[in-house]
Amino acid sequence: MGKRIIFTGGSGKAGRHAIPYLLEQGHTVLNLDLKPFPDGSVPTLITDLTNSGEVFNALSQHFGFEGLETGEGVPKVDAVVHFAAVPRILIQPDNTTFSANAVSTYNVIEAAMKLGIRKVVVASSETTYGVCFAEGDKDYHEFPLTEGYDVDPMDSYGLSKVVNEKTARAFAMRFKADVYALRIGNVVSPEDYAKFPEYLANPPMRKRNAWSYIDARDLGQIVHLCIEKDGLGFQVFNAVNDTITANEPTREFLRKYAPGTPITGELEEFGAPISNKKIRDLLGFKEQHDWRKYVKV
Repeated sequence: MGKRIIFTGGSGKAGRHAIPYLLEQGHTVLNLDLKPFPDGSVPTLITDLTNSGEVFNALSQHFGFEGLETGEGVPKVDAVVHFAAVPRILIQPDNTTFSANAVSTYNVIEAAMKLGIRKVVVASSETTYGVCFAEGDKDYHEFPLTEGYDVDPMDSYGLSKVVNEKTARAFAMRFKADVYALRIGNVVSPEDYAKFPEYLANPPMRKRNAWSYIDARDLGQIVHLCIEKDGLGFQVFNAVNDTITANEPTREFLRKYAPGTPITGELEEFGAPISNKKIRDLLGFKEQHDWRKYVKV
């Protein structure tokens, strides 16, 4: 049975590829964003998520005019997927980036919980691992990067995502709800594969992304799996594809390009340095879009 899903930030790069996957699974989606969904295939409610009143209203109204036909009021929302955010540093001032991301996430989860919606999926980020937007050349503490890593970002965006994970945990405990935070890797849409030959030729370019990525369409699958999987309470999941963005086996590659970082856990031969073992084991994720399908090596 398809579910009624509110998706915030669906007009962005990740959302506009993830939402079509959700529609293919039979779900009904309402997009909350400041811009309409690009192809108009889902309705968009223009919503300022930093305004708590707007969020409560947006999560408790019809998805479209067809909802008026039943005369039975607004049907229940089954899940909220919160991807809306200032998407990185250096777009808005640092304090605005932090406050917008932290406050909007608080507002969305609070409204969902108080309206009786017990499934929320929030977008966290690989930036929590502290290297992506670090000052200077910072090494990771260890590989593989698992969900138990001691996250330590120094930038406003990564810090906002750490705060959002704590917010998600607090509400999940208080309301005995399922709130899953996805540490999303570098999002790659189909047109981005044209850049991969350059990445392969110049490996240091990808250090800040830990030589890992998530195909935006596979991210849709991960969101769907999160919506379908109940009873896990608060969880953090790395949302990345299976393999490293390099031609060499992972251990050999890391010894060469990350010599200062110890390898402390299991790594598959070409496994991504950001581990997705948890989503494979707990959610049953099976990638469909390995970069090697689209890039000649």
